[in-house]
Amino acid sequence: MREVGVLILICGLPGAGKTTLAKRLEISRCAVRFCPDEWIENLVLYPTNLADRDRLRDPVENLQWDIAKQLLTHGHSVVLENGFWGEDERYQYAMEAIEVGAKVELYYLPAPNFESLWNRVEARNQSLSSPLWMMSREDLVQAWNSIQEPDDEELAFYDHALIVNFDK
Repeated sequence: MREVGVLILICGLPGAGKTTLAKRLEISRCAVRFCPDEWIENLVLYPTNLADRDRLRDPVENLQWDIAKQLLTHGHSVVLENGFWGEDERYQYAMEAIEVGAKVELYYLPAPNFESLWNRVEARNQSLSSPLWMMSREDLVQAWNSIQEPDDEELAFYDHALIVNFDK
């Protein structure tokens, strides 16, 4: 009998702790972790070229997803830390994973409040070695207003769903 792959979606805003959680799950679940930002950072020639960064987002995420589906088909666990701000996007990935026979888990990292999240992003901005991922307060406001938090009905859809709060 073939192993069943597990797709782990990490949902949350910048500064919520997605990468921290994804790295923990990568180790504890013996999973392959895909972080689009890491690939994009290695592909952008000039760290101030935000247009190139933005242009690469879809191709990198699509390539990672193609590889992830192959891994899921062969019974591997995969962690995607794309952010998954929209319910439709989460559902699309989940359905494609189910089509290849995988289970799907969602880990949602809610932000306690805007100011706490901004403090984290501001601290991260200070420690970045490249300006490629610097976020302004306005960028974070836009993200804050864009996320569709998973509700109880959506959480019940997944094989496993967990709300992870690093502030408690």
